[in-house]
Amino acid sequence: MNMSNSLVWFRRDLRAFDHAALHRALTASNRVHCVFVYDSGILDPLPRDDRRVRFIHASIASLDAELRRLGGHLIVRQGRPLEVVPALAAELGVEAVLVCADYEPEAVERDAQMAERLAADGRKFLSLKDQVVFEKDEVLTLAKGPFSVFTPYKNAWLKRLASMPETLASYPVDQYAHNFAPPPLDAPALPSLEEIGFAPGEPPLPAGMEGAEAMFEDFVRRIADYGRARDFPAQDGTSRLSVHLRFGTTSIRHLVRTARQMMENGAGGTGASVWLSELIWREFYAMILARHPHVVHQSFKPAFDAIEWESGMDADELFAAWCEGRTGYPLVDAAMAQLNRTGFMHNRLRMVTASFLTKDLGIDWRRGERYFALKLNDYELASNNGGWQWAASTGCDAQPWFRIFNPVSQSQRFDAHGEFIREWVPALASLSAKEIHAPWLVAQDVLADKGVVLGRDYPFPLVEHGAARKRTLERFAVVKKAAP
Repeated sequence: MNMSNSLVWFRRDLRAFDHAALHRALTASNRVHCVFVYDSGILDPLPRDDRRVRFIHASIASLDAELRRLGGHLIVRQGRPLEVVPALAAELGVEAVLVCADYEPEAVERDAQMAERLAADGRKFLSLKDQVVFEKDEVLTLAKGPFSVFTPYKNAWLKRLASMPETLASYPVDQYAHNFAPPPLDAPALPSLEEIGFAPGEPPLPAGMEGAEAMFEDFVRRIADYGRARDFPAQDGTSRLSVHLRFGTTSIRHLVRTARQMMENGAGGTGASVWLSELIWREFYAMILARHPHVVHQSFKPAFDAIEWESGMDADELFAAWCEGRTGYPLVDAAMAQLNRTGFMHNRLRMVTASFLTKDLGIDWRRGERYFALKLNDYELASNNGGWQWAASTGCDAQPWFRIFNPVSQSQRFDAHGEFIREWVPALASLSAKEIHAPWLVAQDVLADKGVVLGRDYPFPLVEHGAARKRTLERFAVVKKAAP
């Protein structure tokens, strides 16, 4: 497609390197404009101090600075994209609007409407794969159907990549920078957080392309130990790049290329291959969402929608205690405290807290999923949904319903010395490594000597795990025949 004038609409791809839509626009037209729209439909319901908006705001500043270095600039608008983008396209007289594809159901519907509106004005809408290595139907079973179990999907994904290494080829931008439309002399400054209706503040982690690359370089130095360290929340064992993947301040191709190079030259130890598997998990869940959009509101396996979750005032009180980190199980409460205060939760703890909500408290996984969607800096619908359905045993490649995480043994195994718990539940900081995982089992006088009174300084457990496990097995009996 050859054009003289085009518009690249940035969404969750906030970078100016290895960018599919930007590369296509720059190579196919000689005047490229760039826009980001603060979508009022998404932003209006959010709290005014939302950490993710601060991250986006800082990343947009980084993107604009890089585009200006290249000779272009970023137009920033606020409103409904279905109104803003066609109006801007008409104002600029562009022939086409280019985007990087988004696979979430609401985004798919929005983009379909956008294509119709632009077509009515005689303009093209071009959507290109960028946020995943393989999308939708690119990795299929031998019977040409979608996978529903991760390991076979991963094997097929790796096999396809080996046969198509060009899939990881970069989309260069710099060498075509002469095709950017230069910023007008009266170009307005980027809007402040206050001007878009949000409280000022710093992003929750280093933002923008430079933040992503600095974090990736730091992780690469630690990646060899990733396979072991990733399970221990008190250690700096993970990449923490999920936020950057979510908002596209780094390139998935760049990450996969690096991981594979480290695997090939042995520099990444076993950690590089384990981390690559995690990146493939993300693609697996993106494929599941694209092929089975019903998972947004229903269980992947329809039979599991027959489960009767707890409801009513008692369930609401249990849910509130879980949200606020008042369950009486220290590892669960520490994880929720970290989430509430920082917007981050370690992946091991996402499994533990999700299992506790669904299996110990009997609360519908959808309630927990919505809470994580509100709080997580790296919230991504496909991965969040996939993770919750895995923990609740309702998903495609799910944890079997009869395997239930024991929150005490998980604590003893993955926070053996209680370092993580002490950081996030300071009321228990005086307890020993043996006592801290289950304080209700410690003699009251011993606790009192250490300044801890259960029911005052720290809550008693909401439930007894053994009894809760029994109730879960009874709850899932309705779908026993459908169990793996």
